[in-house]
Amino acid sequence: MDAAPASFWRRNGLSLVLACMFITALCGQFVVGHRVSEAEHAREGRPPESLVEYASSGHFISATFENWESEFLQMGMYVLLTVWLRQRGSAESRPLDPAQEEERIDAGPTPRPVLAGGAWKALYANSLSLAFLALFLASFVLHLYGSWQDELAVRAAAGQPPIEVWQHLAGAEFWFESLQNWQSEFLAVLAIVVLSIFLRQDKSPESKPLRAPHGQTGT
Repeated sequence: MDAAPASFWRRNGLSLVLACMFITALCGQFVVGHRVSEAEHAREGRPPESLVEYASSGHFISATFENWESEFLQMGMYVLLTVWLRQRGSAESRPLDPAQEEERIDAGPTPRPVLAGGAWKALYANSLSLAFLALFLASFVLHLYGSWQDELAVRAAAGQPPIEVWQHLAGAEFWFESLQNWQSEFLAVLAIVVLSIFLRQDKSPESKPLRAPHGQTGT
């Protein structure tokens, strides 16, 4: 007797919960960010912004995409680095011996690009890293735009002349915003790679089995 098909929630619970957490955090950032912006405007003698105006302000755009940029960079680099590099004992690494690798394929239709072969298969074979690259570049550009707009507003309030976007790109402030996030993302990846050698989380696919020795590489 065939088992009843899993419900929509069971099939998509992880992504749905993460999406709800993301939307909740983004809304919270928007509300408190507006308060922070209002306080800055008051200190600088600028008129207050409505919530609608704040949504398109450099302050909100820069703060949002500054973090997205670092997240997509982190995941994209992680995807690529794990293709070529290994860490003995880490659940996040492929086995040191290629002969130990087994490609697990569940029953179901093969994706069409694989069947098509040629350029379509090659593109599909690298689609994950290409998607992260595109998301990173888009977030980088939007972060730059928002950060530049925010600096223009601050300079205008101080009676200073505006600057071009390339001047803002070459400035220390923009790269301080980016690099303070980049270093934390790389630290987080390093932590899970190393900690997964010695520590376990029962039933998590990011952890090795409880009985697995520390020297075992991969899950």
